[in-house]
Amino acid sequence: MQKNSTKYSLMCAVVLFLSISQGAFAHIKPTPTDSLLKPNSILNIMHRVADWQLNQWNSKGFNHPPVDWTNAACYTGIYALGAIKGNDKYLDALVKIGTDLHWQTGRNRFMADDYCIGQTYSLLSIKYNDKKMIGPFVLLADSIVNKPHDEPLDWKNNIHNREWAWCDALFMGPTALGYLSKATNNPAYLNTATKLWWKTTAYLYDPAEHLYFRDGSYLNRKEKNGQKVFWSRGNGWVLAGLVRVMESLPANSPDKKKFEKLYQDMAAKIASLQQPDGSWHASLLDPASFPVKETSGTGFYCYALTWGLNHKLLDKKTYWPVIKKAWAALTSSVHADGMLGNVQRIGDSPDMVTENSTEVYGIGAFLLTGSELYKYVGNH
Repeated sequence: MQKNSTKYSLMCAVVLFLSISQGAFAHIKPTPTDSLLKPNSILNIMHRVADWQLNQWNSKGFNHPPVDWTNAACYTGIYALGAIKGNDKYLDALVKIGTDLHWQTGRNRFMADDYCIGQTYSLLSIKYNDKKMIGPFVLLADSIVNKPHDEPLDWKNNIHNREWAWCDALFMGPTALGYLSKATNNPAYLNTATKLWWKTTAYLYDPAEHLYFRDGSYLNRKEKNGQKVFWSRGNGWVLAGLVRVMESLPANSPDKKKFEKLYQDMAAKIASLQQPDGSWHASLLDPASFPVKETSGTGFYCYALTWGLNHKLLDKKTYWPVIKKAWAALTSSVHADGMLGNVQRIGDSPDMVTENSTEVYGIGAFLLTGSELYKYVGNH
């Protein structure tokens, strides 16, 4: 009997110890998300995704013209990865693309889509101190600066071919002009970028919702649930474009505080709209209309929010949990071969998404996010 009692007491002690230890140390247990946020893990999955895309271009060619906005958005992410020490092969790939294009922008000279590629030309020019990389873009930018920009943005008379009358353009145009200002030390390009940013904002920004309509045709549209139509990737273009413009602003810019206020207002709104799966669905205010994660909008949001932590514009307590959930949603959409799925196809409004749908701009957003996360976790 004494033997059984001793055994029973020992078992109770073990159970008690395990209960106490689990309670005491539960908070330091690694989670699957934590394992994704190690510097090497971030870099490894960035390599997988970028290498898949480079292999597609090398083996199958470009699905869209190399100078096109779709690929230009991807180049921004490829550049961000290449800028991380030891990843020069990605910069080499971009230099080859630029050389093959003779550093030209697209045919439709004044449409922002066609000079989005100027972002990468300018960043490469700064990196290698090579002015030939921006030669043709400087000529175009000079002609943009010299235009009067006095037309109303009413989505008529093909205004989108001359000014930024749709929200996507805020990732394409002002960013390219902003980086060109840095590459040339010429403030005229950035001044035009900020002037036109606020012109577009006055037209498309809803100050009550802290979101942008896609274009003038959406100002009075409603979702199935009666809410206004705010497209996830469209607002992703804006928020990502916003942080890239802020990168070009000098510390004494009179627009600095205004941009930061817009950014913080949008960031708070976007964070409040994150779905339980960690993503943002195609329709921001009617997520049930397309109830599946969408990785291009999610990628741009995660990038822009992480940028805010890196630049001390957002607080960690509020935004780090949002970022961790978003990164988990993004990485879980990477296929075994490195293809990023759940990217909404080319469009201008919320639409369906599948796990096998992909596009180059989604990959750009993913790599931009990874680059900011890599910086953040490396410093904390």
